[in-house]
Amino acid sequence: MRSHWHARPERPERPDDIGRVREIILDAFDTSEEADLVDALPADPAWIDGLSMVAVPADDTAIGLPVGYALLTRCHIDDVPALCLAPCAVLGAHQRTGAGSVAITAVLEAARAKGESAVVVLGHAAYYPRFGFARAVDHGVRLSIEVPAESLMVLSLDGSPIPAGMVRYAEPFGI
Repeated sequence: MRSHWHARPERPERPDDIGRVREIILDAFDTSEEADLVDALPADPAWIDGLSMVAVPADDTAIGLPVGYALLTRCHIDDVPALCLAPCAVLGAHQRTGAGSVAITAVLEAARAKGESAVVVLGHAAYYPRFGFARAVDHGVRLSIEVPAESLMVLSLDGSPIPAGMVRYAEPFGI
């Protein structure tokens, strides 16, 4: 079943979405680690208001109830401010409907509008390139932990070069 999307299918997360966002993340991941991370990040200095987006399909039985989620928080590449895209999640029943793309596109556009320049994501190599992400290793960007080279990706939001260096995530990430 493909969802039908509102004219504005995305919106910033609201306080009344917090429980639903946790449900989305718990449904999408095998453990509660990502949901616990999202619970911890708003209290961290890495949190940036307006960079937590939800996707809302029109054909949901409770119109306006989020089914997809994407979050950007502050990270650094060495000492250069950047953003981290994580987590992104979609309720299982709404996967492959475009909900993830809607939320990710919206949060990237919101970051661009705030004047941000670089985004890092650790994720599926076949999924994130559709948004313009490229292998981080090709830009000299790396993590302090071992990950497959194709899984760590970067995106320039403003066309400027991606800074080379080590990604430093917010403390709640534990990396």
